[in-house]
Amino acid sequence: MQPPSLILASSSKYRLHLLNQIGLFPICITPNINETVKPFETAEALAIRLSIEKAEAVAQLQPNAIIIAGDQVCDIKGAILGKPGNVSTAKEQLTLCSGREVIFHTGLCVYNPMSNQLQSYSEQVHVRFRDLSSNEIDRYIAREPALDCAGSFKMEGLGISLFKYIRSNDPNTLIGLPIIKLCELLRNEGIFVL
Repeated sequence: MQPPSLILASSSKYRLHLLNQIGLFPICITPNINETVKPFETAEALAIRLSIEKAEAVAQLQPNAIIIAGDQVCDIKGAILGKPGNVSTAKEQLTLCSGREVIFHTGLCVYNPMSNQLQSYSEQVHVRFRDLSSNEIDRYIAREPALDCAGSFKMEGLGISLFKYIRSNDPNTLIGLPIIKLCELLRNEGIFVL
């Protein structure tokens, strides 16, 4: 019996690259969901909810596949930072993060619509930013405009130079998926990367 197809419910090239690195080559489908934050919703609750909603939305289109979905939310003292989308907002976000610890909540969902088995998980990454000068922020954005990344940086690139430290159970989590936990959830579905 052939294993079911894998679908990544995302248009994130970063998440796809992480999956490719462990030998998984899913089909990517961009979910069409409303990502608006609900009143009083925490960053962690938002990351989990969006991951689940993305998986469920794609499952409507692909009911015979295993769906992997993720979402990342940047939390700085209870305020949620999204993807900046433009240089001005990126500068504001990095200025706000300068010298502070920021928590990134990464939600993960593996959904098997054939058995209606939904597994969800959230992992935190604590990032302490160095004290950044406005010149450093400008130079960083000029060299690596991370306008499609929560918090306005790419850890897997030059963004690592912005940090004092990172605390995490899985370094991949900050890039977009907790791969260690994902492998466990996939094993629960009979999908093994080894």
